Amino acid sequence: MKLNKFAIAAALTAAVGAVQAQAIIQNTEVQLGVRAYGDLNVGGGTIATGSGTDVVGLRSVRTNSDSTSPGCTCEGWGVGIRSTGQFGAANSAIDGVQHLSLVSFTSTASTAVSVVDVLGASGAAILRVTHDYHPITGTPYLYETRVSIQNLTGASLAAGDLVYRRVMDWDIPRPGQESVSIQGVPTAMGIANGSNIARTDNNGFNSGNPFSFGSYGLQNTNFTNSQSGNLQGSASSDQGALFDFEFAALAAGGTQVFNTYYGVAPNKAAADLARSMVDGDASDVDIGLYSYGSCVSGSTAIAGCDSTLGTPDTFIFGFNVVGGVIVDPGNPVPTPGSLALVGLGLLGLGASRRRAAQR
Repeated sequence: MKLNKFAIAAALTAAVGAVQAQAIIQNTEVQLGVRAYGDLNVGGGTIATGSGTDVVGLRSVRTNSDSTSPGCTCEGWGVGIRSTGQFGAANSAIDGVQHLSLVSFTSTASTAVSVVDVLGASGAAILRVTHDYHPITGTPYLYETRVSIQNLTGASLAAGDLVYRRVMDWDIPRPGQESVSIQGVPTAMGIANGSNIARTDNNGFNSGNPFSFGSYGLQNTNFTNSQSGNLQGSASSDQGALFDFEFAALAAGGTQVFNTYYGVAPNKAAADLARSMVDGDASDVDIGLYSYGSCVSGSTAIAGCDSTLGTPDTFIFGFNVVGGVIVDPGNPVPTPGSLALVGLGLLGLGASRRRAAQR
């Protein structure tokens, strides 16, 4: 049988592309290992301080300490349609890749973009999900991930039907040695109550499947520096962070867009400032829902470890959420004052049109 050299070349290219469909990217402070399907934790980095792993998840360039790869590489995401129970998810350690088809993965030294399709029961794509990882100009301590979810079902999705999860197990520098905080959880939860936040928890071992869930005891609550011996009812000293979201109605072909953030700062004060510097303006807080992870005071694995101050590293995971509502920086939520101005403008326009009609 005569082999087609062009077919062979194409097959080799595809095979190489599949092997290389991951990337370790960084700016001056933050290093991320991004897998083809948009989740974190990629092997082949330097050996992380205090943990002995070469897997890069969310890592500090300054100290070479990693926060999601030691122990369990439990970090991932999932998206689903509640009314049908169909979902797609990616988490290298918990249930792997589920119901996803890779469309493309591209990267540079500092950026990575994953595009995948969520497959329905028939094998057809029902959602297209893009995770676009890139540095921002406002602060070197944060990486922005622009998430886009396109509705390919051919029908509108009702309010609350589209859901998204991001989950990670904090290990700083090893399992059970992390101090964890979650803040920005509103009293009202769910889209019916005017909030995009459906659920939060400190169980970082949940699957990316947004329809599965197990709690470690700190569900839908704000807490600070939860750690071994101070777990406030948690079932485990090895903790993480889980965030579930639900969205407003989405038309057929429409796209839901929002931003998430991964980062690391030298301490909690610097991390707090970084959350305000997404847009380069320190006067407002851009990341209102977040989890901090740091080492536990007295840890011998990392010098200078202080969980109260968050030294030498405060790892960050957050969302562009204000008062429980996801804010797209390109389309900010109007303030009451601006809404009043819009209303006055419309009244003025209506009055001018009436005067013109009467002439």
